[in-house]
Amino acid sequence: MRDIVVLDAPSNLGLRPPVEGAVPGCHKLAGALREQRLPARLGAREGGVVVPPRYDRGEWRPGDGVFHAAAIAGYTRTLADRIEHHLRAGEFPLVLGGDCSIQLGSSLALRRIGRYGLAAIDGSADFRHPGNTDRERIGAAGGEELALSTGRGQSDLTDLEGLGPYLRDEDIRLFGMRDYDTDRAELTALGISHATAGEIRAWGDTELAAVVASLEQPATDGFWVHLDADVLDPTVMPAVDSPDPGGLLPDELAALLGALTRSPRCVGLNLTIYDPDLDPDASGAALLADLLAGALA
Repeated sequence: MRDIVVLDAPSNLGLRPPVEGAVPGCHKLAGALREQRLPARLGAREGGVVVPPRYDRGEWRPGDGVFHAAAIAGYTRTLADRIEHHLRAGEFPLVLGGDCSIQLGSSLALRRIGRYGLAAIDGSADFRHPGNTDRERIGAAGGEELALSTGRGQSDLTDLEGLGPYLRDEDIRLFGMRDYDTDRAELTALGISHATAGEIRAWGDTELAAVVASLEQPATDGFWVHLDADVLDPTVMPAVDSPDPGGLLPDELAALLGALTRSPRCVGLNLTIYDPDLDPDASGAALLADLLAGALA
């Protein structure tokens, strides 16, 4: 039985403001999941909070690179310290974000220990980088964290502690991109395995088992699961910054998430992007808590 440790990483540093002068509400994600009694339902231990720096883009302007870069770099190291401690203790960290830039913390922690894969369940690839995007559009690390983790982007985020890239292209599996996502061609050319929501919808048990087996390759020491709430269709999960149509439905996500987390090679999981400010009746929080409890309890 896994020794699950719940760790809060309520950073919103990687997202653009929803409106000028406001801050993204995903920093409230952990609190909303705790209100659903998630740690108790999992029989999990308390891992505490990694407090992020203040959200303040200051004088940043388009073309300046990733905003909050120095703050994200510092937070990534601190979060990695906490995650690494739990991993080396043989515990299973469940990290409640936050935006997707917190994935840099888990990737750095894993890179310190060895070679690990990533199962990213996300409505988009988060693969924006200077090689495929105009410099004016680079800025929000929450839409760039997979590119940064694979060494694509500015060095103050891609090569922390001289350990970049934190992930190898061939060790990544992407799940849940929209069928119309234009990143697919680049990912295919780079050998980054990916499956769209439509393709996943057509899978059965055999295909799911094959996907998990591909992550259990002998070359790696295990794999981490990154779960972005926007992988769900907005008809069931509108409380995200990019509620794009064509996402997975809860039973489809439950099957995928369960197959991945049942693997003994799965070492941890983080949840990101859900915004309680957009979910006044907390139905989204209840759904996410049910999905995680079903996969991990």
